[in-house]
Amino acid sequence: MHASAIPGRIPPSELALRTEGACDLDPQHLLGVFGRQRQRFAAVLQGFGPDDWAAPTRCADWSAYHVVRHLCDGNAIMKAWATGTGHSALDLRAGFDPRITPRTWPAISADESPAATLSQFLASTDELIVLLRGRLARGHGFDIRLPYGPMAWTMGILHAFWDSWLHERDVLLARGCEHPTDGDATRYATAYGLFIAMAVGCMYGDRVQETLTLGGDGGGIFHLDSRQAVTLTVTPAATTGPPAATATDAIAGRAPVAAVLGALPASSRSALSRMADFFNTPVQ
Repeated sequence: MHASAIPGRIPPSELALRTEGACDLDPQHLLGVFGRQRQRFAAVLQGFGPDDWAAPTRCADWSAYHVVRHLCDGNAIMKAWATGTGHSALDLRAGFDPRITPRTWPAISADESPAATLSQFLASTDELIVLLRGRLARGHGFDIRLPYGPMAWTMGILHAFWDSWLHERDVLLARGCEHPTDGDATRYATAYGLFIAMAVGCMYGDRVQETLTLGGDGGGIFHLDSRQAVTLTVTPAATTGPPAATATDAIAGRAPVAAVLGALPASSRSALSRMADFFNTPVQ
């Protein structure tokens, strides 16, 4: 495993993600956004009663309790990345399947009470943020295995943030509640969602070169190119267009894709729908 350099300070308005070459990503800024997003979600969870924990979510067969258990598991995976004790939990070559594998993790602590799960979620999140800040301060880079291949470990922070942000929405939107977030958080989630959707499309042989204009919080101009390496750049802007949050839901299989990608050519729409289709394909 070769060591990838940690990027320097990147202005928050600049974001470029690449499967080849260094990404223009400020991990310190991202970590601050991640921490604040978790605080907002934790504040909601602390008001949950028994019925809230047992309520269904947008994830089939998962209650709110199961989703938060999953986020605790995600914290453990990130801790293993940061401490160098495990880099391949999400490696497809090692048997990881995002439709199946995560559903086996909460079963390990299925007898844990919601109160105990919430306590673990709060404590492990705080511990993780401190650990990641320390790792960034030391400036040592290395690679981990994400579902689409080896990437700098700081991209693992972005992957975990995207997963967490989506699952918060899985809990809250299913209850008819607003998802408390902000423009930076939504933009990071949308950018990574489009990036990983392109990467999944490449696994099927699809290639994309498009520009998406998305509105609302986190909106802007998203430039997509997977003709060779997968590359995404974002120019934040106050624009009209489908809401960025809705686009992020759609490409992850949580909302109709046509509503946000309908203006694209059929080939690009198909390529960016591969991940949503995969997530929604029943496991045989």
